[in-house]
Amino acid sequence: MTDVRRAGERYRGGDPAAGISSLHAFSFGPHYDPDNLRFGAVIACNEERLAPGAGFDEHPHSHTEIVTWVVEGVLTHRDSTGHESLVRPGDVQRLSSAGGVRHVERNDGPDPLTFVQMWLAPLEPGGEASYEVVHGIADSTPYAVPEAAAMLHVRRLSAGERTAVPDAASVYVHVVRGEVRLDGEELRPGDAARITAAKDLEAEAVTAAELLLWEMA
Repeated sequence: MTDVRRAGERYRGGDPAAGISSLHAFSFGPHYDPDNLRFGAVIACNEERLAPGAGFDEHPHSHTEIVTWVVEGVLTHRDSTGHESLVRPGDVQRLSSAGGVRHVERNDGPDPLTFVQMWLAPLEPGGEASYEVVHGIADSTPYAVPEAAAMLHVRRLSAGERTAVPDAASVYVHVVRGEVRLDGEELRPGDAARITAAKDLEAEAVTAAELLLWEMA
């Protein structure tokens, strides 16, 4: 079964006066939707836009796997475990908040910053916080998040190119850019598909496109 959620249906958040614009795919913060709390391990998929100089001041997280994909611009990350990184398009950043960690996310560059941040629920709570960045991840190279029994697939497709959707109990597909055809539906930037019992499905790029696919047990 494929459940398509359109970009226009996302809950709008952030703080526009402070240069922060957010679009939330799931129940988040003051927007509580008991019928939209999670899909598989995914509990948040936020599209964040930060103006130059804007950002999220230090704030806490716990018991969450936080994976970030930069679309454009440069993200500055600092956390309470001592890590400080610049995250650019093509990099996969993961913060395992485990028993608790605090971090800062900012746009310290001169250009607008857009990133997609996805939160996954771990199989077990607690543990030690950890952090890593994979710079310039190659197309089709899976990125494993074993703590959540999940695998991220990044696909960059030219027009007319096809990619297999992983056969899995749950697959979450987010369109970063371009247009794709999936299971009879046309998906555009910001659209997502929640697929249950995925089997023998393909996504076809109508235009050049970039997709994030979460394969979950």
